[in-house]
Amino acid sequence: MLSYRLTWWNYVMATETSEAGLQSKLKQLARQALDRAEALKESMSKPSQKEKSTATKPNQPVRTLFPLGPDFSLNDKPQTIRAVQASESQGQRYTAEEIEVLRKTSKINGIEYVPFMSVDLRERFAFPMPFSDKCGKLPLSPKQKAMFAKWVRPDDITNNPTMIYTVSSFSIKQTIVSDCSFVASLAISAAYERRYNKKLITSIIYPQNKKGEPEYNPCGKYMVKLHINGVPRKVIIDDQLPVDHSGELLCSYSNNKNELWVSLIEKAYMKVMGGYDFPGSNSNIDLHALTGWIPERIAMHSDNQAFNKDSTFRMLYQRFHKGDVLITTATGVMSEEEGEKWGLVPTHAYAVLDIREYKGLRFLQLKNPWSHLRWKGRYSENDTRNWTPDLQKYLNFDPRTAQKIDNGIFWISWEDLCQYYDVIYLSWNPSLFKESTCIHSTWDAKQGPVKDAYSLANNPQYKLEVQCPQGGAAVWVLLSRHITDKDDFAHNREFITMVVYKTDGKKVYYPG
Repeated sequence: MLSYRLTWWNYVMATETSEAGLQSKLKQLARQALDRAEALKESMSKPSQKEKSTATKPNQPVRTLFPLGPDFSLNDKPQTIRAVQASESQGQRYTAEEIEVLRKTSKINGIEYVPFMSVDLRERFAFPMPFSDKCGKLPLSPKQKAMFAKWVRPDDITNNPTMIYTVSSFSIKQTIVSDCSFVASLAISAAYERRYNKKLITSIIYPQNKKGEPEYNPCGKYMVKLHINGVPRKVIIDDQLPVDHSGELLCSYSNNKNELWVSLIEKAYMKVMGGYDFPGSNSNIDLHALTGWIPERIAMHSDNQAFNKDSTFRMLYQRFHKGDVLITTATGVMSEEEGEKWGLVPTHAYAVLDIREYKGLRFLQLKNPWSHLRWKGRYSENDTRNWTPDLQKYLNFDPRTAQKIDNGIFWISWEDLCQYYDVIYLSWNPSLFKESTCIHSTWDAKQGPVKDAYSLANNPQYKLEVQCPQGGAAVWVLLSRHITDKDDFAHNREFITMVVYKTDGKKVYYPG
């Protein structure tokens, strides 16, 4: 009877609604509701959990439903996951101290973000009315407020909203939100996913279909998994986005107008960071949040005596082409006149899309998250002296074509990058760091009040001693201060680094 009623509702909605877009949406909702009803009917016809309890072992896999989607089918094999306790993650129980750490670090900007667990795959995404985040609208930045008209949902601005049309770094465009490092991180993650066909970022968006692909939800609810304060956490958002009086989005978006993944991932991260009124961060923090990869920062200026131009390029080149690392770079402080002269934005992050070497010449391909404003120095599109036909062919770059459109993507020599850029951010694939079993580890903690943010003596200090077997593997230590609010985050955004030590005390700056 329930199946018959829903089928009839589907027929009435489809035949009595004239608008094509609304008709399609209603059909989709009806199909989802029908599938869910049939699934519930099937589960109700089976013995209850109470009746089966005597025959079911505590750790026996239990049946769960796929997240509701347009291609949801009862023929799909359901995911099987073991029931997870609140104090349990990935099959391991937390200690009392770990639970306390998780409790303290879960509340960020007044909102609690619990660790992501397998039970979250059963999150409900279907609603009779469009979903609205109970936490309310995200605070807007001053620039957004000056241009803001209203909040809209995807089907208000496009007839065919789609989560992903194609994963590409070229389509990502930053607007007026001051999150260049995050957008650069998103771009380089998309480039990696496209290059190596590994779901580095699209796997973190839910709901997903049976193929594990994120999909558009007409009910407007999404879940994004981000690595925040040490563990993956679930972030719930709705799909309401800010637009100006011309209907243009006031947040980052894809040039493929129907695509949502750029805007929604950015919204989830901005929610954690306290809103679109974001003070900015760096790519180490942002890439770790997106991917969980291990961060490292390389300063390129003369005050870093350990920096070697040749060995650093060789390391970047080899590791980049092996797929071991994600790379972004950022400019330092410079005058407006200098920035205008060279086509660079001061203290601005850029994604590194490619690294090449040709007959002794070394190049990096960068993307400005703004999707416009490119390098004006050597090997720019207007450089008529250095571009040879062979070099153009090798780098697949036509200066004349590039002159017609500014997409913010350009080639720059390694030597020029070292001169005009300030820092390189690396994010290492965690699989490079193989676990080693240590005999014993101890913490010697000295806690004191924070009197001066830049004085080591007046801040909490920790000494970690790790005793490993002789010839043991390297040990990596990630130092950071957990985020509690956006002001604290902005103040401490540089307090994150990666240091790798071998057991003989020799310092190593990258794996292998």
